[in-house]
Amino acid sequence: MSMPTVIPSTPRTIPPPPTTIPPPPRPIYPITGRPTGAAPQQMPEGPTLRIVQWVDPVADPHGLHPCSRYVELYWLGIIGPSTTWLLRRLHYGLEIHGDGFDLHLPETARSLGLGDKMGKNSPFRRALARLVTFELARPHGPGELAVRSHIPPLPLRHLSRLPESLQRSHQRWLIEQRLPEVEQMRLRAQRLADGLAAAGHDRSTIERRLGEWQFHPAVAFAAAERAGAAPAPAPAPAPAPTPAGS
Repeated sequence: MSMPTVIPSTPRTIPPPPTTIPPPPRPIYPITGRPTGAAPQQMPEGPTLRIVQWVDPVADPHGLHPCSRYVELYWLGIIGPSTTWLLRRLHYGLEIHGDGFDLHLPETARSLGLGDKMGKNSPFRRALARLVTFELARPHGPGELAVRSHIPPLPLRHLSRLPESLQRSHQRWLIEQRLPEVEQMRLRAQRLADGLAAAGHDRSTIERRLGEWQFHPAVAFAAAERAGAAPAPAPAPAPAPTPAGS
């Protein structure tokens, strides 16, 4: 009896493991966290937009007012003047309507001098998109936009786009933030006093102006002294009276 012919089976090939591991899906954060990263194209296209406040408990304690000198000095050069004014206009609305308000887009565009075009590439739409691109606002629900009321410090990756003088100024600002609050106040008063002295103001005027800007009297006096300004000129003597009958 002949034995059956056994045909050897082809060995099963196991594919090698992948050399790279795909990244995990990007998480979606709630309104109190980081931005969702929604693309500017996802912005609503209707004539009105609901504006609500973006509450960020992590970034807000370190944020600055949208109308602050910091935003004007450092953020404006990155996002542009149109977006800066739009950010301030939205913040003003949220100060009045804390629960949110409806923004009429064509009317707002005209009031900011951006015309009434509402196309995707219109100046106003680009300004609105830059708020999202730079994570100062984000879409939040259908037809809603959440806007920051506390603007975070400028990310370091954007600093190289600023003039060198502003880069050095920003570096000094970062160093000052590590100082006690009293020392920060003294440095701010001294910068203002030096600027007033360079503009030709005398010592008493500098001290008075610093007091008007809510600096402590002792801080204002010391800053005016260190500014090296000349003392106030003595009043001119009154003319001698003319004798009667002369």
